[in-house]
Amino acid sequence: MYSNRPFFGSRKRSKFVNKTIRPVIDYFLLLALLFMLVKAVIEIGFEQDSQFPGQSGMQYYQWLFTAVGLAYLLRAIICLGYQSFTSDFFIFSAIGLLLFFLFTLNIESNVRWLSNRYSYALLILVLFILELSRFDIRNITLVMNPAQLFIFSFGFLIVTGAALLKLPNATTSPITFVDALFTSTSAICVTGLIVVDTATKFTVLGKSIILILIQTGGIGIMTFTSFFGFFFRGGSTSFSERFVLSEFFSEDNISEIRKTLAKVVFITLLVETIGAVFLYFSLDTEYFAGLGERIRFSVFHTVSAFCNAGFSTLTDGMNDIRVRSTYPVLYGISFLIILGGIGFPILLNLYTYLKYKFLNFISILRSGRRKDFIPRMININSQLVIYTTFVLIIAGSVLFLIFENKNTLAGMSISGKIAHSFFGSVTPRTAGFNTVNMGQLSFAAIGLTLFLMWIGASPVSTGGGIKTSTFAIALLNVFRIARMKNHIEFYKRELHERSVDRAFAIIILSLVILGCFTLMMYLIEPDKGPLNILFECVSAFGTVGLSLGITPILSDPSKLLLIMLMFMGRMGILTLLFAFVRSSKTSVCRYPKENIVIT
Repeated sequence: MYSNRPFFGSRKRSKFVNKTIRPVIDYFLLLALLFMLVKAVIEIGFEQDSQFPGQSGMQYYQWLFTAVGLAYLLRAIICLGYQSFTSDFFIFSAIGLLLFFLFTLNIESNVRWLSNRYSYALLILVLFILELSRFDIRNITLVMNPAQLFIFSFGFLIVTGAALLKLPNATTSPITFVDALFTSTSAICVTGLIVVDTATKFTVLGKSIILILIQTGGIGIMTFTSFFGFFFRGGSTSFSERFVLSEFFSEDNISEIRKTLAKVVFITLLVETIGAVFLYFSLDTEYFAGLGERIRFSVFHTVSAFCNAGFSTLTDGMNDIRVRSTYPVLYGISFLIILGGIGFPILLNLYTYLKYKFLNFISILRSGRRKDFIPRMININSQLVIYTTFVLIIAGSVLFLIFENKNTLAGMSISGKIAHSFFGSVTPRTAGFNTVNMGQLSFAAIGLTLFLMWIGASPVSTGGGIKTSTFAIALLNVFRIARMKNHIEFYKRELHERSVDRAFAIIILSLVILGCFTLMMYLIEPDKGPLNILFECVSAFGTVGLSLGITPILSDPSKLLLIMLMFMGRMGILTLLFAFVRSSKTSVCRYPKENIVIT
């Protein structure tokens, strides 16, 4: 919660500052900002008056921001007592002086962009996240393991998102709590299934909330808070926090988690920025004439595509006449889906590889020789995922083209058929966009889509499903058995037996879960048809978002079942097992082995 570094002065004074003053300041800022945030949300969500915050509200914010600014300045003064000088003093001083000059001196009344409800709420939200990130999770890890903390963080986001979407100003007409919870779960779990039309049912505020939920759910709330925490606290985080993040990102080197965290945020923002710019200039100005409309479309769909969410501000999604024939937009969204679904470890590995190649190129230009050679820059995990992803996309595109050539793709040009087939192969990999009418797909195309949705994206990505690596290992294991070999080999490496065991467990459990939920939904909604219900359940479990058209007309019990499936699909089967199944102690003794007849 506070630094253990001693304060300059006597030991008694140092103990008083560290044990009393700092915690008081920490709790005061957190509670004050939480109170301000709740009040701002209420004013934004309920009040219709555009003259926010008003004369009385202005004085209220001046007093509170002044108190918060003074608390930051006091914290900055305490930082002067650190034996080892850090950047904390400058950070706290800058925040305190900024709040003092803006609100205490009433400068914000002359700044047009600051004198509105959204700027106030955004400023309070940023400060609240910074304060929340300063609190150590050491005490929490004593109660919950990393898997449980991961599940709790997403559950907290889902409930919070549902409450925000229930605000009167977030929707054009009231929605039920189940619909709000469904939409929040779909956004947080980056699924894309919708029970109400996003384009017409939600206001600009509601769509903004959905966008924030998608971005937060795609990367994870722990990523955001820990990212701020690492740099807001000068990197002085506990081993427990680093261990939790290493479990989340599958990072073996705990000491490198800070760099990994920074790279994840940097890559995400870089890809989304490039994607938004590309989409903006690819849009047809005939349909998107306004500057604001093009920017909103580009930003929303870039975040939705990279996070594999599948939400759209258009009623018909990518099947809308304004975008379905704009092939650069379809290809741009497809590649954003691929990058988001390939997994952060793969992106980090590719980032390291490209950085190494770039530095080699610079070294050759400067000195005429290469840098030191580093073998196997692309590790075995990246190779397996990349090859599997490539094969699934190409095979899926070819099969989709064959199955739908004379059906939903009839009448299109060759380039159009290729673009839509490629998109139709990519989007079931947990994205959820569609460029054709899903209800008109042939039975073969539905079967292909079900298979791709079940496999899903890659591990530690923004997508769901059993994951590409699980499918690849299972397939390699089949080849191993056929060749009567004792172990699985891939690119001159032997895969660990633990990976095979996990892949087998995930496949079996996914089939059991899908079978049980499909049966329960069919007992509740027998009139919807078994194929439609199966498609819906696989789409929810794979966090895909595709539907054959029955999602909006489902009953509340069926919606709750899909909410559970989306949550389980986003968390991952193994995460749920590690969270709730207590590990057993390894026994020293071993029983005699026996063979079971299997044919």
